[in-house]
Parts: sequence; structure tokens; C-alpha cells
Amino acid sequence: MAKRPVHEPLEAAGDPKHAARATRSAGRKMRSLLLDAASPLFRERGLSGTAITDIAAAVDAFPSQITYYFRTKEALFVECACRELLYLARATEQAALKAHTPRDYTRALAETVTASDSVAFFAEALALTRRRQDLAPLVERTIERLHSEGARAYAGQVARNGWRSLRAPDESSRRFWAVAIGIILEGYAMGRSPEALCAEMLRVLGEQAKTAGDIARLRLVDERGASGNSNEEG
Repeated sequence: MAKRPVHEPLEAAGDPKHAARATRSAGRKMRSLLLDAASPLFRERGLSGTAITDIAAAVDAFPSQITYYFRTKEALFVECACRELLYLARATEQAALKAHTPRDYTRALAETVTASDSVAFFAEALALTRRRQDLAPLVERTIERLHSEGARAYAGQVARNGWRSLRAPDESSRRFWAVAIGIILEGYAMGRSPEALCAEMLRVLGEQAKTAGDIARLRLVDERGASGNSNEEG
């Protein structure tokens, strides 16, 4: 019987590389399941009202798996809040894609953001990181990604529609989310409805850009004004 050459690879099932990949894949799946289960529980009951055992039971896992993947319940809470905020940012981009005017674009963003509690959830994570600085890097990366993707989406919308933005895309994105977080937190404290929050956001944000038609009308008015002044001087 011929011997297997030394250089011949082992069967895939016994290859440590394949086993490692399978383990990583299973780990990512379990991690995702735990995040999916924890988010609604945290949003409904808060951090203190949610037990690790409740989260584990929701996905038929062991409580030790939560500490294995996330170390602490606080770290899981912050990661859930960060993930939900980025999901919300993606939803706002999708909602605004069909907007044909800057006003419709801003309204679509504001309506989507104020219809969700994800911003308030994220604000709780921000407050938590003040006492847990070890969790701050995740929040920092989330905010950076929020602004960079927001700026990219806004710049793309302006370019596709031929608008003239009143501010740089990065500035517009940062301003939008700063206004959203401030107004939503204040509104939650005051018990305001999503409709009231949206109206306040639109009032504070004002115009973000102008269409080609708006620019042409402004130019025509400017030209008439200049012409009138010239006649008066003559």
C-alpha cells in the first residue's frame, strides 16, 4: 500500500484551519444572536432591569457565553446601543433616497430619526461611558462612522440631484446628528410626540441646500436688484 506523501494535505475535516474558521463563524453567529436578544430587553427594561440570565434564555444560551463574548453586561449594553444607532442611520439614508428636493430630503431624515428610540438608547450608552471609560472607544468609533457615512450619503444626494449645499457635507452630517440627539433627549424628558420632535428638528435645521431652480430665481432677483440700483444712481 502506497504511503501518503509527507507534503500531501490532510482531509478538510481534520484541518485545523477549517476548524478555526468554523469556530469563528459560530462565534460571530452567537454574538449576533445575543445582540439581537439583548437590544429589545435593554430598550424595554433598561440596563438595571435586564438580567444576563434573561438575555441568555432568549437565545437558549448560557450566561457564561455573554461574559465570554462581551465581558460585562455594560459592554453588551453599549455595543447594542451603538449597533442600533448605525442601523437607524442606514434607515434614514434609505428613507431619503427618493427625495427630489432638499426640503423633502431633510423631512425624510427627521421623520425616520424621530420615529425611533435608537437615539435615546444611544444617549444612555453615552452617559454610561462617562463612568466606564473602557467602553468609550466603541462609542467614539460609532460616532466617527455615523458622521463619515452621513457625509458620504449627503454628498451623494447633492451630486445626484444637482443641489447646492449650504454647508460642507461633513458639517451638515455633524449638525444633523447633534440637533437630533439634543432635540430627542429634550423631547423624551418632556414627553413630546414623534411628530412634535420632527417639527422641532425641521425648524432648527432650516434649509440644508438649494435646487438649481432656487439658485436661478435668486440670481434673477439679484440681477434685478443690481439693475434697479444702477438706474437709481444714474
